[in-house]
Amino acid sequence: MLPAQRRDWLLDRLRTDGRLVARDLAVELGVSEDSVRRDLRELAAAGLCQRVYGGALPVSPAVADYATRQDVETDSKRRVAAAAAALVVPGSTVILDGGTTTLAVTEALPRDLHVTVVTHSPTIAAALADHADVEVFLLGGRLFRHSMVTCGAAAVEAAQAVTADVFLLGVTGVHHEAGLTTGDADEAAMKRALSRRAADTYVLASAEKVGAASRFLVLPLAAVSGVVTDAAPDDPAVRQLVAAGARLVEPGRS
Repeated sequence: MLPAQRRDWLLDRLRTDGRLVARDLAVELGVSEDSVRRDLRELAAAGLCQRVYGGALPVSPAVADYATRQDVETDSKRRVAAAAAALVVPGSTVILDGGTTTLAVTEALPRDLHVTVVTHSPTIAAALADHADVEVFLLGGRLFRHSMVTCGAAAVEAAQAVTADVFLLGVTGVHHEAGLTTGDADEAAMKRALSRRAADTYVLASAEKVGAASRFLVLPLAAVSGVVTDAAPDDPAVRQLVAAGARLVEPGRS
């Protein structure tokens, strides 16, 4: 098998199995483990997989720029947003992360809801401008344009003054082993800082994020109160999340 053919085979296997283990694949293909690792490096460089220790995982399409993500799995995001909005209790304080799924949450919140929202996303803050009964606090800092959120030292420091009931966390990957991941180290640090300021953290996981991974760990799966997802219960990646101890919050259920 030529190297190009082998890489195509690896991509097909990744789509089928949801993960690649370099050592096992080397034995199966009858090549050296170094050859497989080299193939995985090239696939990762092309944005076709996410390398992890010992192999690779599916790469999340949610690492695309903000404008592109607005058109990815829009129906799934609306379903997840509706379930997440139901977690927001009148009179509470909620931290809303940035991202297109969280933007859908603002649309799902009742117009007469009395709640305090803390966010580091100017986009989220602007979307709540016509919610007359929502008090909005916008955390300042360096603007990370890829996700349209503030992050960095100033933003993390501002987060220390916040105490919230719930944090609705956006990530780009939700995986039973890799945990909750995103594509930027500073953004991951900001998400961790926000999670520490809330009594409960729920991760928003539209279907394309489940079973995928990105470069930087935000939190281990055990650190959140639940995973809000509309992915099919019989999806192997969903079953693995449940087996790992994740509590699922699905549309129409609590």
